[in-house]
Amino acid sequence: MADTNTASVAEEKVIGNGMTKKEAKKIRMQTMTKEEIGYLKRKEMLEKVWPFFRFVIIFGLSFVILYPLIYMVSCTFRERSDMSDPTVMWIPRHYTLQVLKETLKAMDFWNTLGNTLILNIGCSFVQVVSCAITGYGFARFKFKGKGLLFGIVIMMILVPTQVISLPLYTQFRYFGIKGLFSLNLIDSMATMYLPALTANGIRSGLMILIFRQFFKGLPRELEDAAYIDGCGPLKTFIRVMVPNAASSFLTVFLFSVVWYWNDYYVSSTFFTNNKTVALMLQNLDSQLKLALFNDATVEISPREQIVWKEAGCLLSITPILVMYTLLQKHFTEGIERSGLVG
Repeated sequence: MADTNTASVAEEKVIGNGMTKKEAKKIRMQTMTKEEIGYLKRKEMLEKVWPFFRFVIIFGLSFVILYPLIYMVSCTFRERSDMSDPTVMWIPRHYTLQVLKETLKAMDFWNTLGNTLILNIGCSFVQVVSCAITGYGFARFKFKGKGLLFGIVIMMILVPTQVISLPLYTQFRYFGIKGLFSLNLIDSMATMYLPALTANGIRSGLMILIFRQFFKGLPRELEDAAYIDGCGPLKTFIRVMVPNAASSFLTVFLFSVVWYWNDYYVSSTFFTNNKTVALMLQNLDSQLKLALFNDATVEISPREQIVWKEAGCLLSITPILVMYTLLQKHFTEGIERSGLVG
């Protein structure tokens, strides 16, 4: 250790005497062993090569992620004739807003957006509350059958929605108590709100797991202090645990909003008349034909259809992009604190 410090001091003096860093390094290498010289050369090579590989990796990932978005924007603001022009790649030859206006009309976008927000935000809020209470129960309380019930939660993550869609449809079609009353809940928002209220909504198993992991990581002293002050379990959860879990609540809420926003399978199972952005985007082809030509059987060139479909995709993701942009900082913090990363 003393030799190393002496060599460092000597090197600094040499540099101070007017020698360049390269010359000082050459003098230093004369006192180094072969192993040390080999390690130094490998380190220098890595420092020179790594920036190039890092640029290639980041550029490749950026291209894969941004290419669909750039192509989507390009198609949205071009005329249909540009799709058949081989010279048009990225920059449209003829800029127009007509395609966007026609897509807005075909999707009945503003009414559809309002309907989707009522369904989406409401179900997400209810689901976050129910999953938070469930996750807190798994994290802090001991009760009989806890392991079995948590196994069911894990199965909710593993089992695809398609497996339970038919039983759920039957349950909502004849909802009630046999012999007393029966209600038909199909085509009503209750088919989405009731599962969310009972912590059985879309991807609710994962949300319960996130809350369980977060609450399990909080110190017990927080609850003990609340119990000493006379708080019960529910009051402790509301006044102590919820404020400390604000970042996790936001993270799970954003996940829930995105999953409900993009869902069309569950919505198409329970709705035939209810309009959501995902359902309108799924049926955009027929809606366009009815809105533009008043004929669902008219034939449109597949290449020309792309401009409308890309415009529909851009309209559908814009609210989510705006929301993420505004809440990005809090979302990132919630990801780091919720146990999703190591």
